[in-house]
Amino acid sequence: MAGDNESRMEKTVNALKEEYNSIRTGRASASIFDKVRVDYYGTPTPLNQVGTISIPEARMIVVSPFDKSLIGAIEKAIQKAELGLNPSNDGKVIRIAIPPLTAERRKDLVKQAKATAENYRTTIRNVRRDGNEDLKKQQKAGEITEDQLKLESDKLQKLTDKYIEEINKAYEAKEKEIME
Repeated sequence: MAGDNESRMEKTVNALKEEYNSIRTGRASASIFDKVRVDYYGTPTPLNQVGTISIPEARMIVVSPFDKSLIGAIEKAIQKAELGLNPSNDGKVIRIAIPPLTAERRKDLVKQAKATAENYRTTIRNVRRDGNEDLKKQQKAGEITEDQLKLESDKLQKLTDKYIEEINKAYEAKEKEIME
């Protein structure tokens, strides 16, 4: 019972971290392409499965397609992903310069990260609510005593606090990364 709530909360925190990976900062990172899908002979395929993504310097990403005929499709997929990046190719590789973020854009990204964190905090609180409702049903059905209900509710609250703190830490780390 409590393990199910904890695993739901843990999955929530992991989903937040994954979503944060796709928020572009001023530094080159292969993870910003995690959601990019390339049309590979009619099949939407993750970018990292059709080419190698390398970072030769802090503000440059190079994508080397395994199949050179895909270079146009990869370029299109990166443009369609709305990452604010302009890929250019020389027939062999695609180069993507990562422009420095403007102060305005940094503020927008921090706002976006904050809103995302709040959505995930709400999800954690919903898990707590569902868990408490289950406990109350069990108590009504005579499966657990009132003391057990109180004990389990307290455990659930401690779990909630722990995972909300993890979300706060992830947000603070992302905010710092965006602002640097």
